[in-house]
Formats: sequence, structure tokens, C-alpha cells
Amino acid sequence: MTKIGILIIEDDEASQSALRQVLDSEGWQVRIAPVMTHALAELSTGAWSLVIVSLHMTGLTGPVFLTLRDLALAPALEEGKVRARVLFLVPEAMAREAQPALEKDRLPYVLKPFQFNDFLEKVSDLLMETDSLASPIRHVRHDASAADRKRKESRAGHESAIRKNHRDTGMFANRSEYVMTEEEIAEYEQSEKEELDRRRKKKPLQDRY
Repeated sequence: MTKIGILIIEDDEASQSALRQVLDSEGWQVRIAPVMTHALAELSTGAWSLVIVSLHMTGLTGPVFLTLRDLALAPALEEGKVRARVLFLVPEAMAREAQPALEKDRLPYVLKPFQFNDFLEKVSDLLMETDSLASPIRHVRHDASAADRKRKESRAGHESAIRKNHRDTGMFANRSEYVMTEEEIAEYEQSEKEELDRRRKKKPLQDRY
């Protein structure tokens, strides 16, 4: 598996920081290009698995946007050649104009502010198109229901560190979803199994059938 490199074309410092924090945590190589001339130079190297670009910088008609649109529409794998995938970031102020145009061309995009989980799923899907990623990033969702809160309280002191510490950034909308390692998923599933067994043992015999 080749090392995953992600180029971020974005001039907003808050967005740069949020994106780098999330993508660095996956162990990927991340580079920020805050100036379009730098971005073009980086693109010409062909060293990137994924390009994440803000429409604030390219617009919907400029030459850079058209180049990236063509790249996004081209096959990811063709005759042994691997092409970078492209994910467009759509600022809220541009959503009404940009969303119909992107959907018409079936271009991958996310609206800002966007959900942490949704963003990583889009990134995961695009990286899998080029075989840069062998399998999707796994997520576990915790619904803020009364039953769920009660279950969490009963397991107080046994939560994994990643469930205790939510990575919150101003760029992402608030949502109780997390990326988990295989070990943490196994821990979560074991806890669920133990909780289910405990409830079954508490039920009267007649209620079990």
C-alpha cells in the first residue's frame, strides 16, 4: 500500500488547522497550499492521492476549478495510471450557487460546516477508488438517547480514551461520532455483549421465551 498524501488548497487558517488535525490523526501525509500558485506547483508533481480544495479559492468557472473538475471526472485507475481524487469544500455563502452545479456534474463535495463523520466517509470513499485505502474507515455512532446515557453511566470508568475525548473543531458541526481503532471497536462490542448477557440473566424465566 502506497503512502497516502493529501493536498489541501485552502487559505482560511481555521479550516487549515481543523483539516490538518483530522487528517494527521489518520497518519497521512498532509500539505497545505494557501496560495494558488503554490497549489498549482504541488499539483504538477503528481504526488498526491487526494486534493481537498475550497471553492472560495477556485470559484466555479476559473481555470483551476476546470482542471480539478476534469481530474475528478477522469477514471481513478486507467492503464496502470493512478489519478488523484478531488473533494470540493463548499463554503456556506456559496452553497446555493455551487451545490446544483456540482451535483449536475456529479462531483464529490462537502458543505461547510460539515459533519466530522460525513467528511471522513467522503475522504475514505475517494481514497478507496485509487486503492490507496484497502477498507473504509470504521465509525461507531453513539445516540444521545436516555437509554444510551444510562448504559454509558453503567460503564463509567471503562470507556476508551477516544470516547472520552471528542475532537471538536469550529469547522465541524457538533456530533457525537468518533473514529475508532480495531481494539476500541472490539472493546465496545464486548461491552455490548456483556450488557446484553447481564440483562438476560435479570429477566424472569418466563420472559425469556
